[in-house]
Amino acid sequence: MGTFSVEIEIGGQERESWATVAALVYTGASITSAPGSVLRELGVEPAAKQLFQFAQGETRLMDIGYARVRFEGREVITQVLFNDEGTQPLLGAMALEGAYLGVDPVGKRLVPVPGLMM
Repeated sequence: MGTFSVEIEIGGQERESWATVAALVYTGASITSAPGSVLRELGVEPAAKQLFQFAQGETRLMDIGYARVRFEGREVITQVLFNDEGTQPLLGAMALEGAYLGVDPVGKRLVPVPGLMM
């Protein structure tokens, strides 16, 4: 389900600072993820803890919050997972839907759509 990477910018809700990361476009994940240290440096605070089950079967309670994400000339506020260091950042389905973008895995690109239910 992860098909290609795109460069995204992540920022706090106040738009004061941004970080650029390469994120795997992954519609198998609803929530966008980034390293927790990067999110905290940007002033993104955990809003809750949520239980996540990973592909290898591991289940963990992890921090989630809200951040601004910019990509493909669009900006959305979306839920983000505070990921472990060294884990590939992901651009999840909720952010794509909020930006009205679909995924073309063959052309390895994001495509504008007028409305989308993922």
